[in-house]
Amino acid sequence: MADRETAEPPTTEQVRGSRALPDWIAAGVTFLASGSVLVLEVVGLRLIAPYVGITLQTSTAVIGFALAAIAIGAWAGGATADRTDPRRLIAPLLVAGGALVVAVLPLVRFAGALLTGAQAGNVLVLAAVAVIVPAALLSAVPPMVVALQLGTLAETGSVVGRLSGIGTLGGIVATFATGFVLVALLPSSVILVGTGVLVVLAGLALAVLLRRRALGVAGRLPVALLVLAVAAPVLAALAPTPCERETAYHCARGEADGATGRVLLLDTLRHSYVDLADPTHLEFEYVRAIASVIDVLAPAGAPLSALHMGGGGLTLPRYLAAVRPGTVSRVLEVDPGVVELDTDELGLQTSDQLQVRVGDARVGLQDEPAGERDLVVGDAFGGLSVPWQLTTVEALRLVDDALTSDGVYAVNLIDNPPLSFVRAELATLREVFPEVLLLARAPVLAGEDGGNVVAVASRRALPVGQLAAALAEHRLAWQVAAGAELTGFIGDAVVLTDDFAPVDQLLTLYG
Repeated sequence: MADRETAEPPTTEQVRGSRALPDWIAAGVTFLASGSVLVLEVVGLRLIAPYVGITLQTSTAVIGFALAAIAIGAWAGGATADRTDPRRLIAPLLVAGGALVVAVLPLVRFAGALLTGAQAGNVLVLAAVAVIVPAALLSAVPPMVVALQLGTLAETGSVVGRLSGIGTLGGIVATFATGFVLVALLPSSVILVGTGVLVVLAGLALAVLLRRRALGVAGRLPVALLVLAVAAPVLAALAPTPCERETAYHCARGEADGATGRVLLLDTLRHSYVDLADPTHLEFEYVRAIASVIDVLAPAGAPLSALHMGGGGLTLPRYLAAVRPGTVSRVLEVDPGVVELDTDELGLQTSDQLQVRVGDARVGLQDEPAGERDLVVGDAFGGLSVPWQLTTVEALRLVDDALTSDGVYAVNLIDNPPLSFVRAELATLREVFPEVLLLARAPVLAGEDGGNVVAVASRRALPVGQLAAALAEHRLAWQVAAGAELTGFIGDAVVLTDDFAPVDQLLTLYG
């Protein structure tokens, strides 16, 4: 009997070619899926900020949930690819992940309306809603692409290494492009919707390609996914937005308060009040407390040279221009969008006497000429707290360098019992300035209440009696703590340095 002709086994290239995607498509899908997760992480923080503020806790929650989602998605995607043909799942995962990236927008906004406030529970829930599900679905795609591209164990290292590198590159490009370019050009809602729609379209295109290549074995998309892909942008368009204007750092809006009053709101805080007809009208108590310091700093009407760290509605620079004509104020404001809103809605007009410089106040301090400022005002807030880089010994030495020999530093602080942050900042001020006072309501000094306080520091003796009288003239039932009383209040509080400034951990958000 003649020997039968033995069929040649398929080659590695034939096996791989029957299942694998073209290399450029595999790379593109991996790049897009990984990059979209990082876009979601960066924008997710901005999305929840109007409801819970921007603190170390909110950043930590978003980053932590994003990493958890990436780990869960990668593990589940790899395990599933070992049991199921990846061609059946990659396109549906892209469509579902992209649609949910869009759906995050209305979900966070509807949930945020019920979970406003910086309590840990609110932060964790909103961060989870913003990140986990879409990030996990998209993170399952790269290991499935890897499984699809592997034709033999002999090429495992090169395939896994190449696609892993491409995925990491996608995340890097997405992070830098979002943080440096997209956020400056587009609202968060547009970034999210655009990213989600791009991923959905990529998923649909891949479904068509796989269906043709696999003769119907793969590429079918459930109707429910298609409905979700259409419904998500509709819900995003209908979702309520807390923002009148989204700036580089805040969700900002201006609200009318009476005929001429205007309130500037940044995220969750009423940040500034401006009376367009009367710049001497000071609505907030802490602003009147700083005005009291200004009143005793120099003879009435005498012009000053002032530096303001943090602009907001520029209430105090306008006040100085009105009560001390000829005063030169320079304002360091990190957020250009706030300056634009001030100009458009709060009547801001800059001049040689009222200068506004956009940039970080710590960097601006380094550029200040030495010994020229009669007054430095600290009123900068990154979310719910003073930016840590403005609270340290090193930062305060820069403030001291900018002041004249008898100049004064007045800073607005917010805390609640046990007032650990305020005590630490006072201890830090004492490391730099020989004279330090605290202006606050009696219950705050007793440790029974919280809110705004004003710390005052200088190299000259500060007139406690005159300052107390000025507080009364500004209709404030505030007291002045100095000397031994202030020492007892500070206790053994830690001194803040550039190497150790746990401001967010010291701060008590709610009393």
